[in-house]
Amino acid sequence: MKNKREIPEQIQNCGVEYAFKRIGGKYKARILWYLHSKAVLRYGELTRTLPDITTKMLTQTLRELEDDKLITRKMYHEVPPKVEYSVSETGRELIPFIEHLHNWGKKQLQNELLANKE
Repeated sequence: MKNKREIPEQIQNCGVEYAFKRIGGKYKARILWYLHSKAVLRYGELTRTLPDITTKMLTQTLRELEDDKLITRKMYHEVPPKVEYSVSETGRELIPFIEHLHNWGKKQLQNELLANKE
C-alpha cells in the first residue's frame, strides 16, 4: 500500500489550492478533456494529441492523474503491451468545469481574432 501524501496546511485550508494542485499545470486539464472527448486513449494517441509534450512529461502527468484517481489505466496482458487510459468517476466530476473553461477560451479566442482583423 502506498503511503498517503502529506497535504500542506495552506492547501488544507483552501479548496482552490487543493484543486489546482491536482489539475494545475500545462497538461493535466488538457489530458482530462481529451480523454473525456474520446472516452479511451492509448499512450501513442495521447502523444499525437499533445504534440508539445515530451514522453517523460506525459508519463509523469499520467502517473500523477492516476495517483490522484482522476484517470484509470487499464493494462492488457498481450504482446505488444496495450494500455488504455480513461477518465475515472472522480475525474468526470471535473468535466463540467473544464468544459466551461473550453467554451470560455473559444469565446475569448474568437474575440481576439476579430479584434486582430480590425
